[in-house]
Amino acid sequence: MLVSFSVSPLGGESSSVSAAVADAVRVVRESGLPNETGAMFTSIEGESWDEVMDVVRRAVEAVQQHGPRVSLVLKADIRPGYTGQLTAKVERVEEHLREM
Repeated sequence: MLVSFSVSPLGGESSSVSAAVADAVRVVRESGLPNETGAMFTSIEGESWDEVMDVVRRAVEAVQQHGPRVSLVLKADIRPGYTGQLTAKVERVEEHLREM
C-alpha cells in the first residue's frame, strides 16, 4: 500500500514548522520503508496497513513534541499484491508523456 501524508504542529510559539516536519521525516526514513519527501507530502510504501500506519503514528508522535495540536492529512492507495508502486506509478505517467 502507498500512503502520502502531511503532518505539522498547530499552535505553539514558532511560525516555522520545518523542525517538526524534519522530525517526522526522520521517523519515515529510519523505518526502512521505501519513501519520498516532496514540498507538501511524504509518501511511504509498505506491505500492510499495520506496517505503514505504525510509521505514520510515530511521525505524528514526533510532531506532537513541537506543539499542543497536530494536523494530519493522509491519502492511501490500498492495492494488495502490488509492490514498487512508489516509482512505478510515476514511470507509467512519464511513459505517456514521452508518447506525446
